[in-house]
Amino acid sequence: MQNINLLPALPEAILLLMILVIMMCDAFLGQTRKLNYVLALITSAAVSVLWACNASDPASHYLFGNAFVADPMSSLLKAFGGLATFVTFVYGQKYLEARGLARGDFYVLSLFSLLGLSVMISGNNFLTLYLGLELMSLSLYALAAVWRDSANATESAMKYYVLGALASGFLLYGMSMMYGATGSLELSKVFEVIASGAVNKVVLVFGVVFVVAGLAFKLGAAPFHMWVPDVYQGAPTPVTLLIGGAPKLGAFALLLRLLVEGMLPLAIDWQQMLIIMAVLSLVIGNLTAIVQTNVKRLLAYSTISHMGFVLLGMLSGVVGGKIDGIADAYGSSLFYSVIYLLTTLGTFGIVLLLSRQGFEAENLSDLKGLNQRSPWFAFVMLMLMFSLAGIPPLAGFYAKLAVLQAVVNAGMVWLAVVAVAASLIGAFYYLRVVKLMYFDKADDQNALQGSGTMRFVLSLNGLVLLYLGLMPGWLMDWCLRTIKLTLAS
Repeated sequence: MQNINLLPALPEAILLLMILVIMMCDAFLGQTRKLNYVLALITSAAVSVLWACNASDPASHYLFGNAFVADPMSSLLKAFGGLATFVTFVYGQKYLEARGLARGDFYVLSLFSLLGLSVMISGNNFLTLYLGLELMSLSLYALAAVWRDSANATESAMKYYVLGALASGFLLYGMSMMYGATGSLELSKVFEVIASGAVNKVVLVFGVVFVVAGLAFKLGAAPFHMWVPDVYQGAPTPVTLLIGGAPKLGAFALLLRLLVEGMLPLAIDWQQMLIIMAVLSLVIGNLTAIVQTNVKRLLAYSTISHMGFVLLGMLSGVVGGKIDGIADAYGSSLFYSVIYLLTTLGTFGIVLLLSRQGFEAENLSDLKGLNQRSPWFAFVMLMLMFSLAGIPPLAGFYAKLAVLQAVVNAGMVWLAVVAVAASLIGAFYYLRVVKLMYFDKADDQNALQGSGTMRFVLSLNGLVLLYLGLMPGWLMDWCLRTIKLTLAS
């Protein structure tokens, strides 16, 4: 039912207003750099709280001619997206100040990427989804090049832009084919037309292929992963965190909106593509990460492997050619995406903590002897690595277990075996980081940088993952309930 109450879109309106305020402050109070940081911090925290409050509303609200939907899933994802942006600002403050990058353009572009993310997550038709995606992507392209004095940052931004434009073209072409075949931009009507069977199946399958290819790029899944390592390595570390964090939640939302809410009757077709991409992501990501010496490239290939697990959850809703177990499968994928986000924030937070003016903590050797320099943050990094490796009692273990259960319930035991084998390979390079921290002598004896706020948030980040590993039930139930309410609306 059409809702003329625009209150569910209030956080987006506040976010846009504050972006304009920060732009004005930067233009007229350019020397007051601290003000930009404080405003950006308050804005990201405020909208995150508002979205979290909206997540308690079980109803789905359709606005702007059904182009925008505020439902439980969108509110949950946007709340964590806002949290990720807030944490990135806290972690990256000292890094940016030391390199002269703490300017208004960084905060404006970061908040624009958050606005694009929120529009994309709430998109209910092809146009809204695409506009939100492009607003987020263009902001991230610019952020990757924000360090104009760095040749590596400029190179990575160019690669990101060119390959991103190609992927956007794939996605837009696929959407145009779906529109041509069904005659509608709205996802629910596309679903109805496809389910009726009164459309050309060949055109639909071609459209699905292009849509999945575009989505795989945004997710960073193999074989569309070639941009991930170079962009992660070349971009300034806070920007790498922005690229590797919240946008993965947006990619999950895109997968669910397009493939499930819009193209579920074609599940047998897109499920096969997701199986191939999941296996390739798990194998390529983990095998290639073993030989990396740059910690940001290692985390990039780690990301590729984790996106394989997200895809496993997404493809497990189709059982033996029948649509079954949807809530459990997609709920496990959503839970995995949230846990991955929290872990990524922490790992890059440690990298930023080790960096200082004139020094980039990019190599694995920079982690040597961290236990000698700071036993507490070495322990936090240990928890983060154990979570990524899926070792109990950290949250990553329960996240992987939930996805594997969904895969086994879908009757694809062989796929679960592949995922477990790939995870065992991945454990090697995560444990290698732990070995460097605890058993190697420190090459760098300098004190760790970072404000008191950063140290507190980073400590809390690690403890939250331990808590979620010991008591994951409430978050898992929240994810399952969110998926059920969203798909039932």
